[in-house]
Amino acid sequence: MGLNFNDTAKAFAYKSDLQLKKAKFLFQLMQFGPLVSLGTIITPWAIKIGLPIKWIIRKTLFEQFVGGESLEKTDSVVSMLNQYGVNVILDYGVEGGDSDENKFERETQKFIEVIQFASKSSNIPYISIKITGLTSLNLLEKLNYTIGKNQGKNVDSVDEILRSLDPTEKKEWDSLVSRTIRICETAAKYQIGVMIDAEESWIQDGIDHIAYLMMQKFNHQRTIVYNTVQLYRSDRLKHLKKHLEFVKENNFKSGLKLVRGAYMEKERKRAEKMGYPSPIQPDKPATDLDYDAAIEICLDNKHWITTIVASHNEKSNQLAASLTSFKENHPDHGSTHFSQLYGMSDNLTFNLAAAGYSVSKYLPFGPVEEVIPYLMRRAQENSSVSGQTGRELELINKEYSRRKNVFKI
Repeated sequence: MGLNFNDTAKAFAYKSDLQLKKAKFLFQLMQFGPLVSLGTIITPWAIKIGLPIKWIIRKTLFEQFVGGESLEKTDSVVSMLNQYGVNVILDYGVEGGDSDENKFERETQKFIEVIQFASKSSNIPYISIKITGLTSLNLLEKLNYTIGKNQGKNVDSVDEILRSLDPTEKKEWDSLVSRTIRICETAAKYQIGVMIDAEESWIQDGIDHIAYLMMQKFNHQRTIVYNTVQLYRSDRLKHLKKHLEFVKENNFKSGLKLVRGAYMEKERKRAEKMGYPSPIQPDKPATDLDYDAAIEICLDNKHWITTIVASHNEKSNQLAASLTSFKENHPDHGSTHFSQLYGMSDNLTFNLAAAGYSVSKYLPFGPVEEVIPYLMRRAQENSSVSGQTGRELELINKEYSRRKNVFKI
């Protein structure tokens, strides 16, 4: 079936005229970089000290990018998306950074509740989790250091990793493994996919390690556990190829979500401050090249890899769609899936769905104060990513003009 990412009638069919105007206003605001930069500093501070600004956030960023303040309140968005053949990746918007074992247990139980909730809907095949919601940053940094120091050696052995940990860290590791297994066991029971988010490079090796342990344990009859590969890192294509070799050697299915990345400025600033080479690609064309190469590797190995093409880039989505159609003669719902963030790139999501592809919206939920970091990243991304806000506005204006001509609004 043909794909036309410029079809705004399909892209915005779910939005009323008022909702379209509100989206236009918000993206216009996000065009002003200095305003966004100031807002991302002031907003978390204002929330922390209790200033009454939550209602403003609810009516602007929250309404555009978040599904609701609780699981139950996502129902209306989930149902609406289902009407258009769009699936949902549910994301409890908790951010890491704590070292409270009781909090880690509460988050584990919350993720389990999200899986149980997802199992009751026909269009929530996945949930998303952050490993930093389940364990301390100190442990993940220690794992990262150990794995990085032993690059080129056999660090796939759990025993070898554990030998580097002191008794307290070993206890933390055991707790992390236990929590992650409980989440994945529940997911396997209800046949819901668990996507493990990628995070900063200085903790990512530890996250990769736990993700691949879970894949080996749970990904046999079908793919339950997915890891995330950030292709704005210059080493990730090599990492992907090495992972594919490991998957084949150990005979299990891999699940990979391909993204460009979300921590670019933070990564570069830390590398400069600490005096090590930046892990980020030198420019966007290099990122695009590796991202599209990763798509081809994954889709050429469908027997081994179930792929989530999580991208707002039209060319990458066209590439993945054309490879899926060419190789399967129909959109392959089993091994290739597409995804975009809720509130962005509706022209991709709804046109892919209309053409019969398996596609989802990444839908975060949670209280306003807990999803503030996520909202600040969305504002920064739309402000800083070249052409992103302009493209959103171009499509919104095109649809508004179409409606004006057709319906005389």
